[in-house]
Amino acid sequence: MANRSGNVYGLTALSPILDDPSAEVSHAVALRIYLAKLARDEKSPFAKIYSTHMARLVVMDDVVFVGYPAHEEHLKSKYLVFEANFDGDLDTYLERMAKETPDEVEAVWGHCVGYPGLTDPARFVTYMKSCQLTTTFYFADVNDKTVKETLRALEIQSGLATFIERSNGMSPAELQAAFAEFWKSVEESPPPLPAAKAVAVLPCFLSGKNSARVRGIP
Repeated sequence: MANRSGNVYGLTALSPILDDPSAEVSHAVALRIYLAKLARDEKSPFAKIYSTHMARLVVMDDVVFVGYPAHEEHLKSKYLVFEANFDGDLDTYLERMAKETPDEVEAVWGHCVGYPGLTDPARFVTYMKSCQLTTTFYFADVNDKTVKETLRALEIQSGLATFIERSNGMSPAELQAAFAEFWKSVEESPPPLPAAKAVAVLPCFLSGKNSARVRGIP
């Protein structure tokens, strides 16, 4: 289905960038400078919106015509391309952007034609929908699990690999006790952070039966 794959919604939006010949720094250049400094880890504005599987912002200057017969063709404007895959519905996600990341939204879309500001989040939602294109290709591999569920699964997968490595040579009784500690650690650990650079180490590997130093592993 266009714009949706399972539980994941795909948003593609092209917003024309303002062209002000009198500006000392063009809007396209200013936008590029801002995007280059935007955090890409757990401090990313999109990490604050926990339902985000991925998000990309790109300044597009022009496109090359690849049809046949070949001919020269250009865009009438530079565009801000916004791609996002997220859980849930479009309106809710855009409203969350307006309410939870207002500074970043203003700093980015303030360079775009027709941007209405965030005084009324509903107008921002309408504006983004007016810039929307149909999405048929998705980044998210897993379309039937939420971001939280996917991150938790990756955490367990990583933790289980570490557990297998460190449990080598244990007796059946030691193995049973160590696995019980491992699973308790999984259940009690806080939800993984979105956009983190690495999977967090489970507490059981820092102390207790599963820790490297308890078993003399350097």
